[in-house]
Amino acid sequence: MMVGTIGELRRFPVKSLLGEVLTEAVVQPRGLAGDRRWAVRGADGRFGSGKSTRRFRQMDGLFQLAARYEGAVPVLRFPSGARLRGDDPAVHAALSRHVGEPVTLTAEEDVSHFDEGPLHVLTTASLGHLGGLLGGPVDPRRFRANLLVDVSGAPARLEDGWPGRTLHVGDEVVLRVTRRMTRCVMVNNAQQDLPHDGRILRAVATADELTFGVLAHVERAGTVRFGDPVVLRR
Repeated sequence: MMVGTIGELRRFPVKSLLGEVLTEAVVQPRGLAGDRRWAVRGADGRFGSGKSTRRFRQMDGLFQLAARYEGAVPVLRFPSGARLRGDDPAVHAALSRHVGEPVTLTAEEDVSHFDEGPLHVLTTASLGHLGGLLGGPVDPRRFRANLLVDVSGAPARLEDGWPGRTLHVGDEVVLRVTRRMTRCVMVNNAQQDLPHDGRILRAVATADELTFGVLAHVERAGTVRFGDPVVLRR
């Protein structure tokens, strides 16, 4: 059953920084090529994130930064407009000044930088439902999905029924939906022109126990493109 088309592709070169919109992306067994391949690591060895766990912790100011790739290296943009490549030795000191503690920009090694799963999928149906609860449209950037599926006339929170099923995207890629995505306070955070909005997480909690969108693993790699059809199968 065709459920919609790819309305947006987003990749985040550095975990918990703002990312980049793509017109096409290579999907590998790990997820989108280059997605969250880098992270900001504190002196305690934990990585900057929107939540605090054994491996991750909240770190101030990360949403004020953005990253995009030049080849295999991320280029970081600071609030001043300054840009530094990830392989420039000066990037560590610049990041440390920005967050107010000693940190380094670190490429992924043996353990993935993902804290939930390799691919995050969201539909415009869910965004529309949440907008109805909040009395106005909700920007998809708040949820940092890799794939935003544009659907029309679909029931609210369409993807809640997808775990255990497969999504066939375009001609090549097959994703296995594993579970619903648990949200954290990051969805409230200010970013670019979006102000802080504490209502977002409260509305998600009210709607469905802090879940919004779904996680998926890659069953067949390939390339996905803006506008590709998305077909749901058993």
